[in-house]
Amino acid sequence: MCTLKRLEKIQHECAKRVIEKDLFDKEIKTIGGIDVTFEKPKETPTRAWACIAIIDINTLKPIHCETLEGLIDFPYIPTFLAFRELPLMKKLYENLKIKPDVIFIDGQGIAHPRGCGIASHFGVETDAITVGVAKTKLCGDYNPVEIKRGSYSYLTYKNKIIGAVLRTRDKVKPIYVSVGHKISLETAIKLVLKTSIYRIPEPTRLAHNILQKIRKEILIKTSF
Repeated sequence: MCTLKRLEKIQHECAKRVIEKDLFDKEIKTIGGIDVTFEKPKETPTRAWACIAIIDINTLKPIHCETLEGLIDFPYIPTFLAFRELPLMKKLYENLKIKPDVIFIDGQGIAHPRGCGIASHFGVETDAITVGVAKTKLCGDYNPVEIKRGSYSYLTYKNKIIGAVLRTRDKVKPIYVSVGHKISLETAIKLVLKTSIYRIPEPTRLAHNILQKIRKEILIKTSF
């Protein structure tokens, strides 16, 4: 396995390739959400499943879902999530016959200490338009967010705006939205709000729910 210094260098190089502006050549009609779950999260190697759920941006209804099983042999190390999950995610994406216009990824985009979280890493390597949608903060500071849906505060790190802390439901914990690749933060915020019924936007929420069902079924089978 590469040393962490080598992996940090890869992340710094990846960050230089991230494009933080809208590069749409067509109207956005579909959005996908990618999530990953593990059979034994604290063990390496372990079986894992990646899922993408694709929705219609206007109806918010799912139009396609696909999962892929694989073996993960990179350990869990904070801030190096891409090296653990990215290979399976990329294989899932490459197998898709119909690819979504934009992809939300359960993780950080540029809101990362080295400017290249898993959403940015995935976007740069696949040339997809991506947004990081995370449930927790990895780095940065922000001012308190008002309790009303749609309110947000910019997340800053080393005097740079790296994302937004966005309230997707009244009086519900905010989420952390950041540019992945080939999109502006303003557009990312709009798309996340447009696709959010609950706290988590529909594409990643649906992918997460599918994976939880798979993992539960696996655990039941292996318990006998």
